[in-house]
Amino acid sequence: MTEANTNTYDFSDKDLRLLNSNKAIKLMLQQGDNIMPEKVLRYVKYEKNLEIFQAELIKMQQWVIKHNKRVCLLFEGRDAAGKGGAIRRVTHHLNPRNYRVVALPKPTEQERGQWYFQRYTNRLPNPGEMVFFDRSWYNRAVVEPVNGFCSDEEYQRFMDEVNSFEDMITNDGIILLKFYFSITKEEQAKRFDEIRTNPLKRWKMSPVDDRAQELWDVYTTYKERMFTHTHTEKNPWVILKANRKTVARLAVIKHILKEIPYQEEKTISE
Repeated sequence: MTEANTNTYDFSDKDLRLLNSNKAIKLMLQQGDNIMPEKVLRYVKYEKNLEIFQAELIKMQQWVIKHNKRVCLLFEGRDAAGKGGAIRRVTHHLNPRNYRVVALPKPTEQERGQWYFQRYTNRLPNPGEMVFFDRSWYNRAVVEPVNGFCSDEEYQRFMDEVNSFEDMITNDGIILLKFYFSITKEEQAKRFDEIRTNPLKRWKMSPVDDRAQELWDVYTTYKERMFTHTHTEKNPWVILKANRKTVARLAVIKHILKEIPYQEEKTISE
């Protein structure tokens, strides 16, 4: 005997119109017998808001191009925190000629002999360009010391220099925004399990990722040191609660639109 679904829903007329859209119907069909209209409605609303934000991002990019502005955005956070997915949503409809995504591999032998910031300064934005760092120079603040990829001396030198480095680039006119995607240990474990069991995502796991749960508390110690030392009035960190990816993605876009003073009429409420 099949137990009847006795759930009752109190949807507004506007909600019902959204649930009657092709997108919502397709999502409900994908759920099979376990249809959850509230979840579908939440996702449809997210996509609708995302489209509005992305249209506003196009206006912002046009202002950046027109006025030869240089915009540098740092996306930091624990492994599997959703940094790459957020960058893809921000850049999805932007003109690809005027933005770059920088996700650097481990340094080469030559780069290891250079001034630490050199490999990053070479990739800072040109006039009329936005650059998104999927992890940045802050690797040396957390990932490298946690995993033994740098010496204590190299770590301390970085911490002594980073604020001055950021002052230098912002004094030269670069707009710098620093985002940290924060997730719980339980959420990270859940996402790692999803990655390991998905053949299309398995490539995302690295030896560093494999140790992330074991080293959780050590990461926390270095992360808190990073915030204490590098959260400055001029170049502050924006910490985003990222257990729900959709919420974090909208929040990061909204903050970008708020902080970059583009000269188009803004339609996003602050």
